[in-house]
Amino acid sequence: MPIKDYVAHDGVALAELVRKGEVSAAELAEEALKRIEKHNPTLNAVVTDMADQGRGIARDIDAGDKAAPFAGVPFLLKDIMGDFEGVATQYGSRLAAGNPAAQHSTLTQRFLASGLVPLGKTNVPEFGLLPVSESNLYGPARNPWNPDHTPGGSSGGSAAAVAAGIVPLAHANDGGGSIRIPASSSGLVGLKPSRARIPQGPVIGDAMSGLTADLVVSRTVRDTAVALDIAAGPEPGDPYFAPHHEGIWSDDVGVAPGSLRIGFTTRTIGGEPVDPECVAAVENTAKLLESLGHHVEEASPTIDNDTMQQAFMAIWATGVAQQISLQELLFGKTPNQGDLEPLTLGLAERGRQVSGADYLNAVAMLQIMARTVAQWHDEYDLWLTPTLGQPPLRVGTIDVNESDPEKAFGPVLNYVAFTPVQNATGQPAISLPLHWTPDGLPVGVHFAARQGDEATLIRLASQLEEAQPWINRHPPIWD
Repeated sequence: MPIKDYVAHDGVALAELVRKGEVSAAELAEEALKRIEKHNPTLNAVVTDMADQGRGIARDIDAGDKAAPFAGVPFLLKDIMGDFEGVATQYGSRLAAGNPAAQHSTLTQRFLASGLVPLGKTNVPEFGLLPVSESNLYGPARNPWNPDHTPGGSSGGSAAAVAAGIVPLAHANDGGGSIRIPASSSGLVGLKPSRARIPQGPVIGDAMSGLTADLVVSRTVRDTAVALDIAAGPEPGDPYFAPHHEGIWSDDVGVAPGSLRIGFTTRTIGGEPVDPECVAAVENTAKLLESLGHHVEEASPTIDNDTMQQAFMAIWATGVAQQISLQELLFGKTPNQGDLEPLTLGLAERGRQVSGADYLNAVAMLQIMARTVAQWHDEYDLWLTPTLGQPPLRVGTIDVNESDPEKAFGPVLNYVAFTPVQNATGQPAISLPLHWTPDGLPVGVHFAARQGDEATLIRLASQLEEAQPWINRHPPIWD
């Protein structure tokens, strides 16, 4: 397949070519591997080589049934929770380096059953703590639209690889925006599903009291919808389940969403202004929505920002301390000098100071917030905001060697002011690439829906994708 044809197809289209016999899974794998070799020196997106494993999976697909929805499609796993038996999941940390996974995660099993062909693992910040993908272990991932800028985090390596045309979609997960932040920064579609929609087993039942969720970043709404189809659904032993969904989400692609009532804001929850480009992204999208027959007005749920930040940080910091102790529990690894970045150590120390009662109070505060937001959605179908408070940050904005979390995160507090809300409430939310700055950097817009209502997000995203297509907009390194 000529290079120009490979990048012109999303995952669904590539799988259809494999089913028709127009290209083999092995040929697609080799094309993706060539692209890794070409672009990775610039992007630093792929940090673990799985070429041998991927080639073996591709050969099996070519020799067998090609009916799976993503049969033969090249893919990348994230170096956080993307467990593949025998391959290390290193969480961007020297502490976890070299620890081979004992088994596939449940989600990896589902990715494989769908026909996806993993060829590597992608760059992340240590333990997924940052809205950029920079660590002392791997160095920074860089943005295909401009390598001086970040592709976002923590799923930044995945986003850089998809935006560069290396693979059409890649694994991502989200504990405070880590699917949606890189989607915005890299010009991609990024859906965070409802809490407990995607199982995290077999090792994990409920990460950080339900703050985290897994899926993918992709270039098209239909790839994201199909990924949700193949990944969703509980497994035995899950602590709780997402609301049941009848049918399949890929059937919602192309279906008119009806006239929706949408509230929007261009200021942070704390009332702070954001970058003018992010304001323009929302205002232009609001006008587009009105032209499509939706009712759009300025409105936001009432959220106590200080309480949310304090509760979120208590759970987040405790989760960092737990991740470190889990490495000792699973692998017998106690941190030595230099095994952890100073910022990680600072967050872990903060977490160790949170009492059990304080932790449960933090969970309770976020649950109260979830009820408040759910009541707001009795009147509004969707909440529209910027995904981020400014265009993609420059590489090096956050200092991972700063041990004081307030100092380290000071430059980016308004940058990530929107996405953590849905992690706290459990709602689904999606970032869509509907705006670019004059100098060519992508700026995402963000929609949040009622708990369990991914269908409305997919229908609206599909409508916007048709009304203002982004699929043919490519970064400078695209070929």
